[in-house]
Amino acid sequence: MPWNSAQSGLLMLAGADVLRLPLSWQFGYRTTQLRLLVERTRDPEGLARLQEIVDPSRWASVGGSRARLALTRIMLAKGGGLADITAGDAFEYATELRKSDVDKARGTLFYSWLRELGNLPSDAPATLRALHRVTGQLSCEQLVDRHGVASEPIRELLIDYLEERRPRLDYSTLDNLARTLTRNFWSDLERHHPGIDSLDLAPGVATAWKERLRTRIQRRKRPDGTVEETVVERADRALLFMRVRAFYLDIARWAVEEPARWGPWAAPCPIKEAETADRKRVKRVKARMDQRTRERLPALESFAKAAADHHRYRLACLDALLAVPPGGTFTVHDAVFVRTMNAASAGARDADGVLLHFDLAEHRAFWAWAAVEFLRHTGARIEEMLETSHHAMIQYRLPTTGEIVPLLQIAPSKTDQERVLLVSPELADVLATIIRRVRDPRTGAIPLVAAYDYEERIWNPPAPLLFQSDRGGENSRMSGEFIRRALGEVLAFIGLTDSTGQPLVFTPHDFRRLFITDAIRSGLPPHIAQAIAGHANINTTMGYHAIYPAETIEAHRAFISRRRALRPAEEYRTPTEAEWEDFLGHFERRKLSVGTCARAYGTACIHEHACVRCSLLRPDPDQRGRLIDIRDNLIARIAEAEREGWLGEVEGLQVSLAGAQNKLAQIDQHLHQRTIVGLGMPTTRSGDQ
Repeated sequence: MPWNSAQSGLLMLAGADVLRLPLSWQFGYRTTQLRLLVERTRDPEGLARLQEIVDPSRWASVGGSRARLALTRIMLAKGGGLADITAGDAFEYATELRKSDVDKARGTLFYSWLRELGNLPSDAPATLRALHRVTGQLSCEQLVDRHGVASEPIRELLIDYLEERRPRLDYSTLDNLARTLTRNFWSDLERHHPGIDSLDLAPGVATAWKERLRTRIQRRKRPDGTVEETVVERADRALLFMRVRAFYLDIARWAVEEPARWGPWAAPCPIKEAETADRKRVKRVKARMDQRTRERLPALESFAKAAADHHRYRLACLDALLAVPPGGTFTVHDAVFVRTMNAASAGARDADGVLLHFDLAEHRAFWAWAAVEFLRHTGARIEEMLETSHHAMIQYRLPTTGEIVPLLQIAPSKTDQERVLLVSPELADVLATIIRRVRDPRTGAIPLVAAYDYEERIWNPPAPLLFQSDRGGENSRMSGEFIRRALGEVLAFIGLTDSTGQPLVFTPHDFRRLFITDAIRSGLPPHIAQAIAGHANINTTMGYHAIYPAETIEAHRAFISRRRALRPAEEYRTPTEAEWEDFLGHFERRKLSVGTCARAYGTACIHEHACVRCSLLRPDPDQRGRLIDIRDNLIARIAEAEREGWLGEVEGLQVSLAGAQNKLAQIDQHLHQRTIVGLGMPTTRSGDQ
């Protein structure tokens, strides 16, 4: 029997679910007839129901054909119909497809269709996209075991400690704490001191660990593919010290409350408080960020305009491409392009033959413009922007005038602090443009997208996110990497450079710093800027504010103007001759018999000229003998008053005696501080005589 006939019979048996075809075999067998055969013979009712709920244009698209082929392959490998496909089958298919490297697109639209059919359980992953990079929340035991701890008692202690801290920490902070205590602290100690099993570290052991933690190895990939390793100073060294120090201090504090549980582990902390000081690095970072803000703030308007111009240019290119048939030639801004022969593709080649995808370029340009406008008008973090949904746009009616004010609700993010921002007309136009772009043309609603929270390692419930896109027929939330690449294309389009000639890169967080700096410079009170930015501490807000040298001068001048406005105007008139003579006479009257009076001009003598008692008297060392006579006279008068029974005078004389003794002590201290330096006598050399 010829092999072709046998192969055809084999496929017929597989289509009838008599035998199973492994996925690896199917990836190596390329034919368009296999999918059509299975669709006619295997579960036609299920496929017909699926076709009813899928957009016809999506069903006939390239992505739709790829999704139908994926479902066919799974049924041939696992048997049964569409209703029998499980989430594990879909995940296994995506994993094998990624290993085989057959389909570069690796679409996951088929999984989205399975969810729409309702065949998957409610706890199944929302999407297979990037699922291989999703870890989910690990238990404290798993967090500790990632880096391996040889000592079982210490391992149990670390797990117990993390469990105790977990209720008060978000998952990202808990993950970083576990990594510090295991990889950076204890695993490093065990690697250099095998058999160690006590937190009471010897001074030499602790010192050596601190020295190792001072640096780290930085690995960079060279253009030739090799990896370059460089030893650099560790920037987060103080932060790691803080976590380890907190570990020791927490155990010591808990040992008082629960001695049986934590007492055996209480030990002296090997890290002193001074070693956690990070002021110098913080000041260097602050200075570097301020300089970065000063360089970018003057160029902000130019960059925003360039983002809009870049999108208009990419849109013009796409419109010109769609206006010509496949293989046609078109010109945009004196550049000649030739459209590819594939009518379903928006690709074209330039004069050098380089293939360009104009639809993808326009897609990136639009979202770069949208991100720039959103970030510079709100000052939001990039994760807050990507989590903004259609439900975040709310209205508030003023109770006095009845005017409707549009507001934008920023969901809790880094500080778990929700806030509401006033939507300016410019921001409202941007949001309306985004909504028109992402709205489903069939239903008019914004598609629901389940986004993965990389900080908490959980899937958020499906929501009508504004920053979403169609990727291979499946709607998914945009990533921060996509936004940064899109901003890089805007920078390449405008060609901005800094003072050194390097590209003036704008990152999403730069717009937050620029927003806060510009708001405070424009007169917005810092505590209002703090509320808008969502900072828990106003010092954080002021840390974002880049202070210009001119601001210091202007602020001081404004302070002088406000102070003068609050004080009586007559205080700033030209003094009369009598007033000037009185002012000069005040300094002439400061000279006393035993020293000089330091009383300010225009103030009364609080001791009624009993100068020996006054703290403002500066005694003259040359009048030390006179002060001794005053002291001796006071002693004699006190003795006489006590002898005669004049008790009313004794108390006042004793106060004067204490003042005289204090002035003598000041003179003696001044004399003892004098240092006599022998300068010697000048001499001349014999040759100069």
